[in-house]
Amino acid sequence: MIKGWHLDDVLRPIHGGPDGGPEPLWDFSTNANALGPNPVLLEHLRRVDPSRYPDPLYRRLREALAEAHGVRPEQVAVGTGTSELIHRLARWSYLRGPWLLLPPTFSEYARAARALDLPLWEARSPGEFLDLLPRSAVAFLCVPNNPTGEVYPFLEKAVRRAGGVLVLDLAYHDLLESPVPLPEGAFRLYSPNKAHGLTGVRAGYLVAPLDLTYFQNLAPSWPVSAYGEALLLGQLDPEARSWLEASRRELIRLRGLLAEGLRGLGLEVRESPANFLLVRVGRASEVARALRARGIRVRDATSFGLPEWLRLSAQKEEAIRALLAALEEVLVDLERGAHGLPGGGGAAATGGL
Repeated sequence: MIKGWHLDDVLRPIHGGPDGGPEPLWDFSTNANALGPNPVLLEHLRRVDPSRYPDPLYRRLREALAEAHGVRPEQVAVGTGTSELIHRLARWSYLRGPWLLLPPTFSEYARAARALDLPLWEARSPGEFLDLLPRSAVAFLCVPNNPTGEVYPFLEKAVRRAGGVLVLDLAYHDLLESPVPLPEGAFRLYSPNKAHGLTGVRAGYLVAPLDLTYFQNLAPSWPVSAYGEALLLGQLDPEARSWLEASRRELIRLRGLLAEGLRGLGLEVRESPANFLLVRVGRASEVARALRARGIRVRDATSFGLPEWLRLSAQKEEAIRALLAALEEVLVDLERGAHGLPGGGGAAATGGL
């Protein structure tokens, strides 16, 4: 047990999306493509025969992915989404040693390390991250980072300084306004279901500069379903890529519209170069609960170490209008409650809004 933590707190998954409550009218909590699902991939899924097992070695799939990335099939491993691949990396004896993160970032990296009691280093700055890299076994950078959207300018330097493995998590790379070049020599995690609006189909893959046969065999038999296999193959379809490109342009427009509306409420906004942003609302947990009661789900960034911020994804215009109206009501109610005025419901202060 980690001092100050209960084991269930350490290992409990923290994500956007489903929260056990009724389905919301509008969901800003996940960063999946709000314009999906990609109709081209839906057609690929409809052609799946679910009565048959996939190839247990996924040979055709790994060959296709390898060709797309210019590597050998042995350098590709597939899994039940990148979360499963992250946990599998923690079980690979080749990578035993300290894991290095640059918070705030995706919680699954720390969760996988803690599950196996691996040393976990959390750098306080990019400079400290680079200083610790030579002594780490595994280091993670999300490109763009979740939740900040930051695209780190030191990726090439990080690859050169890495004493072990540098893993680039590219979950939102395909949703960047302008995808960035990726350095050679890093491990690369791909989860195309987000960019194509199909997060319910769990599948992802890892591309590495070395043979991943042993790593692939650390997985249980058939980690990817027939539908996951179809998604990973279908996302290579040129028509699927064309749909993604068009949707990305629209998502960037909608992100700008969302940011403009939030600033119109007098709020501080940190736009990312992808399809999501951060907005400072004061007591984020209270605001998130109040919005949920109004049928709108948002991502409270407290678990990222940002207790005054919400992470919001770009949604369609109708959803944005609903969010802005509800958020304005919530902030007024909380402000009135902070000053003991009628109608505030006694809520706590919103942190100086």
